Amino acid sequence: MLSNPRIFTKSVTVLLVLIVSLAIGLSTACDTFNKKPTALTETRTFSGKGREFGEPFGVAIDKTGSIFVSDGERGNVLKINKSGAVEKEFAGFDTPSAISVEPNGALIVADSGSHTIKRVDPETGEISLVAGVSGKRGVLDGEGASALFNAPIGVSVAADGRIFIADTYNDRIRVLQNGVVSTLAGSARGNADGIGASAQFDTPAGLVVLSDGSLLVADTGNRRLRRVEQNGVVTTVAGTGEDDLADGFPLAAKFVEPTSLAVSPQGAVYVADGNAIRVIGMRPLAFVETISNDRRGFSDGPLRKSSFNRPGAIAFDQNGDLLIADSENQVLRIMTSAGRGTKITEEEKTGMRPTAEEFRASHPGRWTYDPPTAKRDIAGTLGEVRGEVVGEKHVWFHNGLDLAGGYGEKAYTIRPAKVLKPIAAENFGDLRELLRFPEIGYVHLRLGRDKDNKLFGDERFQFSFGSDGVPTDVRVARGTKFEAGELLGTLNAFNHVHLIAGRTGAEFNALRALELPGVSDSIVPVIEGIALFRRDWSSLGETGKSALRIKKSDEIRLTVRAFDRMDGNPERRKLGVYRVGYQFFREDRTAVTEQKWTISFEKMPEFDFARLVYAPGSKSGYTPETIFDYIASNEVSGDLGREGFLDLKGFSPGPLILRVFVADLFGNTATKDQLIEIVE
Repeated sequence: MLSNPRIFTKSVTVLLVLIVSLAIGLSTACDTFNKKPTALTETRTFSGKGREFGEPFGVAIDKTGSIFVSDGERGNVLKINKSGAVEKEFAGFDTPSAISVEPNGALIVADSGSHTIKRVDPETGEISLVAGVSGKRGVLDGEGASALFNAPIGVSVAADGRIFIADTYNDRIRVLQNGVVSTLAGSARGNADGIGASAQFDTPAGLVVLSDGSLLVADTGNRRLRRVEQNGVVTTVAGTGEDDLADGFPLAAKFVEPTSLAVSPQGAVYVADGNAIRVIGMRPLAFVETISNDRRGFSDGPLRKSSFNRPGAIAFDQNGDLLIADSENQVLRIMTSAGRGTKITEEEKTGMRPTAEEFRASHPGRWTYDPPTAKRDIAGTLGEVRGEVVGEKHVWFHNGLDLAGGYGEKAYTIRPAKVLKPIAAENFGDLRELLRFPEIGYVHLRLGRDKDNKLFGDERFQFSFGSDGVPTDVRVARGTKFEAGELLGTLNAFNHVHLIAGRTGAEFNALRALELPGVSDSIVPVIEGIALFRRDWSSLGETGKSALRIKKSDEIRLTVRAFDRMDGNPERRKLGVYRVGYQFFREDRTAVTEQKWTISFEKMPEFDFARLVYAPGSKSGYTPETIFDYIASNEVSGDLGREGFLDLKGFSPGPLILRVFVADLFGNTATKDQLIEIVE
């Protein structure tokens, strides 16, 4: 007999509510996501090998099969033929984003940077204004010529000619019909289902018209997919809102930053989400499934091994292949089953990207502070470990250059730049607050405000406020421009600007890529010690005093504890080194092998290589002590990373000198020798 019938009844009621909620959720999802399989098998690169794009973002295909790609960085729209070659350029945009094709074949373009919607005649190239006032930001319904938008990113044209618009930073879904703009759904920034103005969005960036006339919206800031009926009813159909990537049933799945949507010929819904491509509709029940690698990268091949870098827009062509504007990789990719496109090699990728020297020469140098030519202390360099290498603790690479300053000091831009990432300002109010431009990033700032949280009054920083009038977040819209030397914000308690040079995922060593007046380094790096270990990390003994006996058959790990200093830095400052390597010599100092550089920080290594570079016990950044123990027997450089050991099998028994090398980027090199004896 039950001891408490009330508790039992209440439990059953809760369970029934959960079951009904799940059933309703699945029913809604199934209504939205037509469950049909697709046949795409691999990813290839379709266009852009010759640096034709700055930032491919929008993609559309017309009835003839011609492909149109918007370039937000260069302000144009390119017409691409079926083989991937550029046929035409339509110039005259500010920061074009999504593209959609009207029933008559004209292109509709959301020109985010000018706050307008434009039309392009693909035959004549004529560009005309459809809605919005060029250069004027606001929110106003009415006749197209007087309506106001706030950097709209998404557009989708319905079969009847209506133009639906994701008015991104007004957090509204608008519609243009018969020359008049009206708001279909949304009002204030937030997250709420409802009807019309009672619904709320957060930075919606993409939308697509479904077969029943309703809209599916990529609600980017809320990390959800929303459905908008023709009468303005808004419901959430996928995503929990948590910042993560997790597959599952739509209302249990998690999204990172959904930006664009496309519906396949079979009815499946594809989503560009963060760095991944995801699909809903490949299983009998609606299910969110990631079909690419979810890690940032640039790899062609089988779908689940292929990787992307902030894909902007996606669209299906007449062959049923999915074209993807791979924005940060600056190419147009294709998911196909017909072998279209080409597989890019590592050598081709290197040639497609600018060098550090090209980046350096593109703009004159200055510091992030005033006066712009006054030298500052460099407090951190690219590739340094952050955190402590112990157990399973998370550690990562420092991806920029730390320029020391004072608490509350003003920080300025160092070169002209335009915001392209839909959500470019992140981590409001914490010590990692940042603003990311395509090729430069600034971290550890209070954006648009001083140390007391007082706003600068710069309208480029769009703040949200709580009921008490205190700012709760800031956005900097796609298309926003800054010139060199303009005020960005003030330093928070980290007391430095973390400066990133290069595109996300392809960061340069900023000491090489940036011209910082007065920087010099005449100080040789310091090698604090070397150590030798067996594969299982058991020590071979104390180094430095006598020869270490090593069996030819042993797999030996070599670690080097070292750090660098720069001219003018305080004595306590330890910086990471630029290169680490080793070489073998006979007792008479004649070389037995070539000098081998195994670790290099010319550019940012893959972020999961940190434990290949740093041995247990290494730590810096958030620890009172700085230790850089480099695993010199491993090989790490950019995208290359592999475990390695000292290969002694080719040596005859007897004494050898193992010499380690440590260099800084300015050419200063330190060495240290260890005598070893090879035994059978």
